[in-house]
Amino acid sequence: MKIIDLSVSNSELILATAQLLVEGFQEFAPHAWPNLDAAIEEVHESLGEDCISRIMVNDEGQVLGWIGGISQYDGYSWELHPLVVSPRHQRQGIGRTLVSDLEDQVRQRGGGTLYVGSDDEVGLTSLANVDLYPDPLHHLSTIQDLGGHPYRFYQKVGFVVVGIIPDANGPGKPDIFLAKRIAD
Repeated sequence: MKIIDLSVSNSELILATAQLLVEGFQEFAPHAWPNLDAAIEEVHESLGEDCISRIMVNDEGQVLGWIGGISQYDGYSWELHPLVVSPRHQRQGIGRTLVSDLEDQVRQRGGGTLYVGSDDEVGLTSLANVDLYPDPLHHLSTIQDLGGHPYRFYQKVGFVVVGIIPDANGPGKPDIFLAKRIAD
């Protein structure tokens, strides 16, 4: 297995990455990329200026995972967006390896912070399906994983919960923000 840059000139890998995006988000965020056209558009956006787009492929060239980064705040901070691993290849260290690679890529570009938003559209945390106002930080301080929400993965690779946007995806569907200092 190896990690490579996703290139605008490789339409086969772009299509495979888009298919992985649709497949990988069906369970956790089914409205994020509901079809292949939306996913292809997302992949193309990841190939823009001030973006990083990296894929892990196996020896046969099959895309096993994809990670993207978007420069924010004049390059001091980068948004991790998106991260997806083939459901058949999860829990094998691919996500962790992709995050580590993105950290290296961002560090090489002078970035010091990496952050990610992790939606809860399907009720996998104690923050979903409740009114988080008037005190969202209280609710955030008592967050519980109810069913395998991705925020736990991000914590395992060194991110900390730093904020929340209540109702970001509709009533009772928050976006949980995590960040990590990566500067040397």
